[in-house]
Amino acid sequence: MKRKGLKKFLPIYVMMLPAIVYLFINNYLPLMGIVLAFKEYTVKGGIFGSRFVGLNNFKYLFQTRDAWIITRNTLLYNLVFIILGTLFSIFIAIIMSEVRGRRVKKLYQTVTLYPYLISIVVAAYLVNSFLSTETGFINTAILEPLGIEGISWYSQPKYWPVILVIVYIWKNFGYHTILYLSTLLGIDRGYYEAAALDGASRWQQTRYITLPFLKPTVITLTLLSIGRIFYSDFGLFYQVPMNAGALIDITNTIDTYVYRGLMQLGDIGMSSAAGLYQSVVGFILVLTANFVVKKVSAEDALF
Repeated sequence: MKRKGLKKFLPIYVMMLPAIVYLFINNYLPLMGIVLAFKEYTVKGGIFGSRFVGLNNFKYLFQTRDAWIITRNTLLYNLVFIILGTLFSIFIAIIMSEVRGRRVKKLYQTVTLYPYLISIVVAAYLVNSFLSTETGFINTAILEPLGIEGISWYSQPKYWPVILVIVYIWKNFGYHTILYLSTLLGIDRGYYEAAALDGASRWQQTRYITLPFLKPTVITLTLLSIGRIFYSDFGLFYQVPMNAGALIDITNTIDTYVYRGLMQLGDIGMSSAAGLYQSVVGFILVLTANFVVKKVSAEDALF
């Protein structure tokens, strides 16, 4: 029986093999590098031959002013992204679910998903075409004709929390919208027809039918997002602001800090410590969020 089962599923196992090899090389093999967080890395000593320094890398990281800034930025930006991104994606998904034309619906789906497929480098130059001080669309086509002096966007930190949130939502809402839309398309239309016969308004149908059906998907995606709340979109915080020095305090996150630590200081140990720090905290947050969900609604928990 085992041989028959193996022979039956052999093509599936063969199809899985490339993905398993990629997962091992990309996700599990680099785990050996965790030891770098506890060592003073030197090229001569390598990963395992470098001097062991215990928690000194973490001590140095948390004694700097940067630790508070990168933690604050990473957490607050991601919280705003999760809340506003979820609300906006659900809103667009509900609107798209009301479109009846098949071709029009496909067109809308393509248009909303397209920004997600654009490289972040291309997105950064699109943003620059709007915000450039000398040639940007906002300064030359909007502010100057109104007699308002152009703004030097890349040297004014106060504007960038809003700019980054707008760019993030524009680039990522399409992907989440498709996920929510697929859930909405699976809802039996009979529920809506019965509600309409009972005199339910469009808002009541959305509140008592659409949103309860969306709840498991929202919880799952939110839990996954919480798991990565200590990670940030490197391109969004590094490429989009064009690595402008005046914006570092407002755009510096754990990921950009690790990158700058490697490229500018060459401090592999401290960068590894920062990376391990965000991984451990993210793991704890997933467990905590899942525990809370399990207490409130056990059937919607991930595990």
